[in-house]
Amino acid sequence: MLAPLLVLCMSFSFAQERTISGNVTDQSGMPLPGVSVIIVGTQTGTQTDFDGNYSINASPGQNLRFSYLGQKTVTRLVGSSSNIDVRMEEDAEALEEVVVQGYRTATKETSSISSQTITSATIENRPNANLVQTLSGQVAGLNITAATGQPGAAPNVVLRGQGSITGNNEPLYIIDGIPVDANAFRSLNPNDIDSFSVLRDAGATAIYGNRGANGVIIIKTRQGGYNQGLQINYTGITSFSTLQDNKYDLMDSQEQLQLERQLGRGRGSILSEAEIAAAPTFDWSNFFFDTGVTQNHTLNMSSGAENINQFTSLGYFEQEGILSDSDLKRFNIRSNINGKSSNDKFNYGLSLGINYSESNEPNNVGGSGINRNYILGAYQSVPYITADDYTNGADLLSPLSFANTPLFLLDRLRTFTRQEDEVQLLGSLNASYKITPSLTANVVLSSEFRDEIRTTAEGPESFNALLFAQGKDPSGTQFQQSTRQFSYNQVTSLNWAKVFGKHSLDIGVYTEYFKAHFQEFGYTQEGLDPKTFAPGDGSAFIGDNPDNDFYVDSVNANILDSGLFSYFGSLDYDYDTKYGFAATLRRDASYRFSGSNRWGTFWSLAGRWNIHNESFMDGSIFNILKLRASYGTTGNQNIANTGTPGIYFDAPDRTRDLFATGTGYGAANALFLSQIGNSTLQWETITTANLGFDFEMFNSRVRGTLEGYIRTTTDLYLESPISAINAVTELNTNSGELENRGVDFTLNYDVFRGQDFNLTLSAVGNFNEQEIIDLPTEDGTVIDGGLTALREGGRLDEYYTYRYAGVNPANGNLLFLTADGNVTENPDVDNDRVFLNSNRAPDWNGSFSLQADYKGWFTTVQMNYAFGVDRYDFDLSGFQSPDNVGQFRTTRDLLRAWTPDNRVTDIPALNATNRALGGSSDRYLRDADFMRLRFATIGYSFPAKALEGTGFSKVSIFANGENLLTFTKWRGFDVETLNATNVTQSRLYPTPRTFSIGFELGF
Repeated sequence: MLAPLLVLCMSFSFAQERTISGNVTDQSGMPLPGVSVIIVGTQTGTQTDFDGNYSINASPGQNLRFSYLGQKTVTRLVGSSSNIDVRMEEDAEALEEVVVQGYRTATKETSSISSQTITSATIENRPNANLVQTLSGQVAGLNITAATGQPGAAPNVVLRGQGSITGNNEPLYIIDGIPVDANAFRSLNPNDIDSFSVLRDAGATAIYGNRGANGVIIIKTRQGGYNQGLQINYTGITSFSTLQDNKYDLMDSQEQLQLERQLGRGRGSILSEAEIAAAPTFDWSNFFFDTGVTQNHTLNMSSGAENINQFTSLGYFEQEGILSDSDLKRFNIRSNINGKSSNDKFNYGLSLGINYSESNEPNNVGGSGINRNYILGAYQSVPYITADDYTNGADLLSPLSFANTPLFLLDRLRTFTRQEDEVQLLGSLNASYKITPSLTANVVLSSEFRDEIRTTAEGPESFNALLFAQGKDPSGTQFQQSTRQFSYNQVTSLNWAKVFGKHSLDIGVYTEYFKAHFQEFGYTQEGLDPKTFAPGDGSAFIGDNPDNDFYVDSVNANILDSGLFSYFGSLDYDYDTKYGFAATLRRDASYRFSGSNRWGTFWSLAGRWNIHNESFMDGSIFNILKLRASYGTTGNQNIANTGTPGIYFDAPDRTRDLFATGTGYGAANALFLSQIGNSTLQWETITTANLGFDFEMFNSRVRGTLEGYIRTTTDLYLESPISAINAVTELNTNSGELENRGVDFTLNYDVFRGQDFNLTLSAVGNFNEQEIIDLPTEDGTVIDGGLTALREGGRLDEYYTYRYAGVNPANGNLLFLTADGNVTENPDVDNDRVFLNSNRAPDWNGSFSLQADYKGWFTTVQMNYAFGVDRYDFDLSGFQSPDNVGQFRTTRDLLRAWTPDNRVTDIPALNATNRALGGSSDRYLRDADFMRLRFATIGYSFPAKALEGTGFSKVSIFANGENLLTFTKWRGFDVETLNATNVTQSRLYPTPRTFSIGFELGF
């Protein structure tokens, strides 16, 4: 009897439960994706899809709760109908936190600062290993360029122009309250990010004092939601990356050998016509570059009860670089927990990320080593030598020939190892307590731990080991460097907020403490036994012996500490959401400076006028029209940019006299003066004025910002010349002034808004003009003999050289201009140099984009642009050099070189007597403007009704591409990749063209 009764009860229960579906829209009727739908009192829930549709199993009498950020929560009773549609309304109180102002937040209407927030909607599922790259082209004033195509490598990031000459120009990055540097992102998962907030003006950044000079990027990771059922999401993406195209028009083997025969150089000089005709053409770029495959998997889970919520994420990422022996493998675990007391007086949040990565990164990229740089081998190797010509390293020792460059590098691929293993822990704890309804105490504790082991090994039987053996038998070298970095940051504050009728006042007082420690140890082992050698292992180490010093190893060690202490305050006032102002004041102490200059003071004032709230604006086309202005100072205490060991520890002792140990008279140990300290050193100070308009028109169909700025850097950190009486010729000083002036704009236009079809066009742009105001020299110039120099009235890294004027039709020699503009074949390489009023920094940069969706289909297209860019193309210089014939591959351009029968041409005679002068002129200075299809995606999200009974709450598929098309005069593989500190460097690792396919599943 019991079993039939149980079956009957179960049948009755299931009969009561049925599928409830519907559509959720906002107040204007637009579908809302991602709305949380849960059954009240249970953990059962789902989310709306891209078209606002949902489906959930519920029983009559149960309540469905619909919640979404910025919208009022809606509860609906399940009755007899199987369809429940919901129209949500804006929640003004929920919108109070939409603008991040550093250590505090404000409403959209009451914010007086310049900032821009990018949400996960435009950054997730992009194929970038480094999450900062996803911002490229999306933020006005933020110029992001790739330094290399190495997976996970940090890009070059500059906000509103370079503000320092020798110091660091990177923005300050803060992840969930944790300050990090640009090297922290290789191990992080971009799909864990919820939003980026980029703070641009002094009103936003002055509160960061001596760390806010270059702007601030605040990164928030994803969180769970209160009263949310368990939601599980999986994203899987597979990508294929290839080398971008070039326009160098390189010779095949027959053309190359015929040219060698003509000039009597190289292999072609000894081959017959038949042998030349039979020579194979081997494309070494297809050998050293190949299709790179990427696997990206993310699984996240979120849930929440009334007083606690959590978000957990697991990630695995594996990317093959397009260059041989370059790759990145990454594992991520993230757990975010938020909670509150039942009376909402106490709130807390915990963010923890555990990341591990393995990176194989070829070194010497960009160098000229024919036995080191794979890029050189890929670009310039002669095509008539093939991979089949390789036997082993020993056979390449004699005869040594530059033409064997690809074989040297092929040997290195098989015998050389360089791997970096990194463990990174990121953690923060924030807590707040409402002492009174107006007074709140807050604390944010955060830390980062990073442990890295870099192993480099050159096998004992490799060509390079044998070439540089210097008597060692066996040879071979292994280098290993272990570094450990720990940083801790604590912010403690009291905030008082009160509303008096139409007046509101918010006052905050803060203290901040920062401490960082760095420790490293490394060794270099000389001599490896080939019988037991394995990279990273010590079993092959050969010990020192009494017969020679061939196997004497070397060791190194270093310990560094850094610290900051600050106290500061903020004040925000608003009157009737029409007028308002904000002020900040901060005092900072830095370990880098002596006691007399340890403290610095930074401040800001900002104001706004919400014109749209005036009565005379009633009935106007403007939904929002705001005028805002700010003025203030920030500091840059990162006064050097050495790259290693990082910005926390660069230039820690420039205020002190330093001595070095060396060998003196009679080979005795001795001390030598190595640095004259300057106790007056202090921060570089950046003063910023900003004026901006925010507007929304025609029922917010047109939205945008327009603002202008002037950023002036004083007390520039420069080397000033001094007497050489102490064997030191330069002294570190604060001297010089630099100014950046420009305009930022963003514009969004909803061309179509509807239930089924939406189309939005967007534009982002920045114009920046740079001028050096003052330099610490008598004539106002700093000239070091290179291709760039500094001058008052000019720009940073301005090209300074003599000018190329073409080919002399009379004899095929190169023509140049003197400083006075006269034509000559023999310029004075010192006195005929002139400033060219150009550099590598763009005058204009930004993007145009399109977003559209139609009944579950969605697409995004983003075109990035940069104008006013001039760069040297020394790859082209190598391809066009007649001196490389017989050793390296050259371009077909040489086939139109000057001859007595071809006098009007752009290529000098192959035997031009002054051809060596061309490389130091502006002959290879090229227009590097571009417009690039940076990103495009298309996909489809299945409607909720189609997923009924499948167990899925969300299913979407998509395909995307990156760097698909580039329109430029640049002839190289990648117009964007550049070395930020070396204008002459060539043979760089280009960024790839990438195609991806992926899908998302929600449960």
